[in-house]
Amino acid sequence: FNGDAILFAYLLGLSRFVTVCAALDTGSSFEGMGASREVAFASLAEPALILALASLARHAGALSLGPMFQDHGAHSSAAVLLLVAGSLFVVLLAECSRMPIDDPNTHLELTMIHEVMILDHGGPDLAFILYGAALKLTLMSALLVQLALPLSMSGPAAWAAMAGGLAVVAVVIGLVESSMARVRLIHVPQLVVASICAAAFGLILTLR
Repeated sequence: FNGDAILFAYLLGLSRFVTVCAALDTGSSFEGMGASREVAFASLAEPALILALASLARHAGALSLGPMFQDHGAHSSAAVLLLVAGSLFVVLLAECSRMPIDDPNTHLELTMIHEVMILDHGGPDLAFILYGAALKLTLMSALLVQLALPLSMSGPAAWAAMAGGLAVVAVVIGLVESSMARVRLIHVPQLVVASICAAAFGLILTLR
């Protein structure tokens, strides 16, 4: 339906809000620190996501995810798609706590962002949190894959292309994590602001 792109962004924000509330509910100072970092960096990642979706909406002439991510053919601007894809990839790394923005495998609480919020959770609660994080990674990766597909497809070919695209995104994320060290916390905002600028330039190009 028209406007579901806004609903998508709000649902991502709602999931973060619930996770932050769960972290604060534990009463742990470490989890409170992680919650404050999560909200601080989310305040930069969300504008990048909104601007990227606005660029695609302006480009497609509709505020629905279907038209926005379909048929990037002869009428598409390669510059806009490249800027939006780069912005969405940085947002994916930030939202899903991947390197070089966050290290999901670290054991140093003082350097954690997302993982420190779930240190005191276990059992079904931890399972739901990890499942939600996996869903978020899959959704953000699916947006990148659908943006990269040259033509709209349907049927088994579409499912095969999506599965292959998700595998490619997973490999790219793995290459980034294995080839780059985690950046310092004071440099994380600079990286996310760069994605905001890329999405903003993409939106400007659609206004020509």
